[in-house]
Amino acid sequence: MNKYLLFLHKIGEPNKPPAGQTFGPSSDNAWYRGPGWQLAWPHCCTKVGPGCLGRHICQLMNVSPPCRVSNRSILSSGAFGQPRGPQPGYAGPQYSGQQNYGAGPAPAPAPPAQKRLDPDSIPSPIQVIEDDRVNKSSEPFTTGVKGQAPPLVTTNFQVKDQGNASPRFIRCTAYNMPCTADMAKQSQVPLAAVIKPLAMLPPDETPPYIVDHGDGGPIRCNRCKAYMCPYMQFIEGGRRFQCGFCSCVTEVPPHYFQHLDHTGKRVDCYDRPELSQGSYEFVATVDYCKNNKLPQPPSFIFFIDVSYNAVKSGMVNIVCQELKALLDYLPRENPEADSVVRVGFVTYNKVLHFYNVKSSLAQPQMMVVSDVSDMFLPLLDGFLVSVNDSRMVIESLLDQIPEMFADTRETETVFGPVIQAGLEALKAADCAGKLFVFHSTLPIAEAPGKLKNREDKKLVGTDKEKSLFQPQSGFYSNLSKECVAQGCCVDLFLFPNQYVDVATLGVVPVSTGGSVYKYTYFQLQTVRFGATDFFGSFFMSNTTDVELAGLDCDKTVTVEFRHDDKLSEDTGALMQCAVLYTSCSGQRRLRVHNMAVNCCSQLADLYRNCETDTIINFFSKYAYRSILNTPTKTVRDTMVNQCAQILACYRKNCASPSSAGQLILPECMKLLPVYLNCVLKSDVLQPGADVSLDDRAYLRQLLSCMDVSESHIFFYPRLLPLVKLDGGSLPMAVRNSEERLSKGGVYLLETGLHLFLWVGANAQQELLSNIFGTPTFSQIDPNMTSLPELDNPFSQRLREIIDSFRSQRSRYMKVRLHYLSLSLSLSVSLSLFSFVPSVSFRLYFCLVRVQYCDQNSHVATV
Repeated sequence: MNKYLLFLHKIGEPNKPPAGQTFGPSSDNAWYRGPGWQLAWPHCCTKVGPGCLGRHICQLMNVSPPCRVSNRSILSSGAFGQPRGPQPGYAGPQYSGQQNYGAGPAPAPAPPAQKRLDPDSIPSPIQVIEDDRVNKSSEPFTTGVKGQAPPLVTTNFQVKDQGNASPRFIRCTAYNMPCTADMAKQSQVPLAAVIKPLAMLPPDETPPYIVDHGDGGPIRCNRCKAYMCPYMQFIEGGRRFQCGFCSCVTEVPPHYFQHLDHTGKRVDCYDRPELSQGSYEFVATVDYCKNNKLPQPPSFIFFIDVSYNAVKSGMVNIVCQELKALLDYLPRENPEADSVVRVGFVTYNKVLHFYNVKSSLAQPQMMVVSDVSDMFLPLLDGFLVSVNDSRMVIESLLDQIPEMFADTRETETVFGPVIQAGLEALKAADCAGKLFVFHSTLPIAEAPGKLKNREDKKLVGTDKEKSLFQPQSGFYSNLSKECVAQGCCVDLFLFPNQYVDVATLGVVPVSTGGSVYKYTYFQLQTVRFGATDFFGSFFMSNTTDVELAGLDCDKTVTVEFRHDDKLSEDTGALMQCAVLYTSCSGQRRLRVHNMAVNCCSQLADLYRNCETDTIINFFSKYAYRSILNTPTKTVRDTMVNQCAQILACYRKNCASPSSAGQLILPECMKLLPVYLNCVLKSDVLQPGADVSLDDRAYLRQLLSCMDVSESHIFFYPRLLPLVKLDGGSLPMAVRNSEERLSKGGVYLLETGLHLFLWVGANAQQELLSNIFGTPTFSQIDPNMTSLPELDNPFSQRLREIIDSFRSQRSRYMKVRLHYLSLSLSLSVSLSLFSFVPSVSFRLYFCLVRVQYCDQNSHVATV
């Protein structure tokens, strides 16, 4: 078999495609011919058919706090129009005013200013999602079949590990990998995987087993160092094994020897997770530890900004209250045992205040470091302590901090020395850990890492715009490297009222595997607590190894593959992801995920087993990273070009001959243009006039660690009409279109970051009474962030739905209320509605690009 190199990049420019294969007529879908969707624009305009802060910290610590739309294959209502020719074997419905055009040369498109496409004619994400749920949610998904595409991320399904990693850990863009690099270049389908190594599993699925091979450590291939897995072939009676990745033969250690059965498998195959499961963990030996020394349990250090803005907003008070409540939720291996994690506390403005909370003290002691230009740790004994030993002193400190700084007038803050202080504390304690930084303003005080306000909207849309997303200097990049080397992960909570330069402050979290949460215009008296923005990434010291100072169950790494050599269609391709980490109890472990996929020599097989959601996840991350060095217009054009190249290659090599006016979509990619349109319309790539630079920087960084389910709901939110709520099922979702909203309705929209309750101005009084407890529209509080608990079945069911949505996401989603009569806020405009005119234009533009690529395949660009 063949081993894919995980952290290698970009597949090259497309070559001229060779003659491809052609599918026969499809027998399972009477609406279209061949395996793809056919989208056409005729000249006529006849319409076709009917158409809480505390919870977030708990998550960071890895603990738990207390009417269906039909698919239409023929787009025949639009003014963009190419005539649709008759298809062999297809007799579509005829409508008044519609002509049957021959399959001759297509005339020039009409001006796109008349009528727009019928939205019901565009491939429907709602129906695709529903069909997948109906077909694939009843039976468990078994991973033993190589090259099998999993159910969609929107489907609730159970996974049974039978030798390949669960799709909750790894999702691929394609489950039939092309055998050659030329074939990959020709198709332009991205070959990548989205990996979530420590993903949380539902209660009905078994977490990875822990395997201990003793003092010798995990069994590995002598050549490529791959870990023992189900792909290893035991030979010579079990005395040796042949590596599935590099074919090297390695001696089996005596303590690991076992006889083979009549099929050539070890008799203990199903008793050993590493021989029968796709995911498992090894207990690592001292050889896998830094400096060959077993690690100490990690420490958490909390840094609280006590400047004027932070105190006035109520941030300091609520953070101290929540930290007291969270002391009982520190991570632990055994729920019955005490946590071994030590904690420390620092407050700061333009100087730093360290606190001694040693258990023998009656009151905490403060030590001030005013020389922030050369940061040092003023104390070690009593700074990092066990909560069980020092609880009374810690609670006393958290009660006193808001009072100590209640009258402060200091407005300036530092940030670089804060990270340096935490780094020095972990170095002195010889342990890894996490810094929780609660920060409010741009750090303008004289200190290392001082920043200036560089927000300049005049640069938006220009070639210089990319500089706004890059850090102001290399200080924080160098600091993040030191953090990674020490195992110091940084999580940043921002509470800004104005520009804080997210692009620069986010460098340390994005490089250490941390997260950023943003609470703009935080006010304790009016706003409750819910994460609004989040991102995470990693640091790479070389081209093959990903390094993170911290890793939790929400972090993902997306990797792109390249060909080193021609792959074998018979043996397929193998992937192995190994994560070396220290558990919260201080145990060094290796978590291993394995994936086997098929290889193909025909383009038709490649297109048959792609996954659109994973492709969009990859495209969006690639695009959002590209704007650091490329103008946004160029990035948008590049994405459309690559999408057109994918569809042109499919049309040329896989689909039956059709008229030039039809956009042929592979069955598994029929939603690609719709989802791509959502990415292109995001505020990062196409910002509105009211979008701040910090908002765009957060959105760009937010996506970097999203898994496939999170990016799906982020770009295409779930919109539910709240008319009738039956006991056991959700209302049928509707498309994210302005036309779907009625002034007489109430809708619930989930974006993965927020829950929006959208109320029409003419909503029925009974509906308003059931939800809000008042029949009058004007009496509803527009600033409410949670629904009242009313004693009626409708209210109870609605709150159950909201709770179930929140349980599916890694971030707490706050409810926000919006009226039809009011303009939508910035948060809604991020990805709320895919307006039909822009969708139809994008489809038409994509059709023109496909035709161009089809006719000029040798000059098509990526």
